[in-house]
Amino acid sequence: MSDPLIDLPLPEGIRARNVDNGNGLSMHVLEAGFDAPDRPCIVLLHGFPELAYSWRKIMLPLAAAGYHVIAPDQRGYGRTTGADTSFDADLTPFGFPNLVSDVLGLVSALGYRRVAAVVGHDFGSPVAAWCGVIRPDVFASVVMMSAPFSGPPAFAFDTAQDDPSRARIDVTAALMKDAVDGLALLDPPRKHYQWYYSGPQADQDMRHAPRGLAAFLRAYFHVKSADWAGNRPHALDGVTADQLALLPTYYVMNADATMPATVAEHEPSEKQAASCAWLTNSDLEIYASEYARTGFQGGLNWYRCGTDAHRAAALRTWSGATIDVPACFIAGSSDWGMYQRPGDFDAMRLLTCRNFRAAHLIEGAGHWVQQEQPATVASRILRFLRQDAPAF
Repeated sequence: MSDPLIDLPLPEGIRARNVDNGNGLSMHVLEAGFDAPDRPCIVLLHGFPELAYSWRKIMLPLAAAGYHVIAPDQRGYGRTTGADTSFDADLTPFGFPNLVSDVLGLVSALGYRRVAAVVGHDFGSPVAAWCGVIRPDVFASVVMMSAPFSGPPAFAFDTAQDDPSRARIDVTAALMKDAVDGLALLDPPRKHYQWYYSGPQADQDMRHAPRGLAAFLRAYFHVKSADWAGNRPHALDGVTADQLALLPTYYVMNADATMPATVAEHEPSEKQAASCAWLTNSDLEIYASEYARTGFQGGLNWYRCGTDAHRAAALRTWSGATIDVPACFIAGSSDWGMYQRPGDFDAMRLLTCRNFRAAHLIEGAGHWVQQEQPATVASRILRFLRQDAPAF
């Protein structure tokens, strides 16, 4: 962590600074629309393996529409400091309630008691969703991107009566566990990437990828984008090992593979990489230099919370809670993310979000939708705020 920080090549109108969030972090924040007082605030939350820098293309359009736009490096990422990013870290700070506290502390430090929208992409999507669940008084609307939110894990309901027909038992976690366990029994055996990310070797595998960190990230970003012709997403028929095995190998890996080896099979050519307009080689170098400096473990600790049944059970404090503020969903039409957990998308729009307004699938984009098609994403967010979200 002692390597010097390079200057981020930010567009004019976006600034970077660090803000004490009052929750143990000095959060590195990118801001746009900061030069006019009393603007409503939009918070942008990145996923893995990304950074606040991933929002650089939509911040100015949102600011031009009259918002103060803030995008932090989240806990364990980039230039935000104060988190224990070791594998031996206490994982409690990486759980969703504390990640919401990180965002709440940041907007409070910036002088906001209410935020027009919290927008989350990838692993930032459930953080945004939990903001809506836990503090709807602060977060006036929620935009989830690429990763649907099916709601808090639920306690069994009405099981004390001697009438099984009335009982309601949430079997989602058990089905997913059985399906993931069953991957090892397939021929050839497979494994789920989230459980691989939860293991002790993933950070070293990626930091020391055989072809170098930049080549690994280039392949990773490429294979999950619309540039890779193999992305033809569709809904799965159920939560079984056989169905999960239909997902691309970057989600359901070969049992003996590392993530660098998995994505290297589909690495773009030098010509393809050089012509990638949505992620130039200069942009890629920002990610490579940051992750070379910090490693991936800070972000991987989020996955470890997600695959720990005891930590998931602790979230049942919010059993039955819903997102009642206006909500929408945005994803690339070539993104498998909305299908990787069967049933989550329908649960989000039909059950979890009581005020669900729209789902937008953006053509010409895969998983990195706000980078691949930034103008369309910005316009969809603004349409939601102008037409669908309440007056702020």
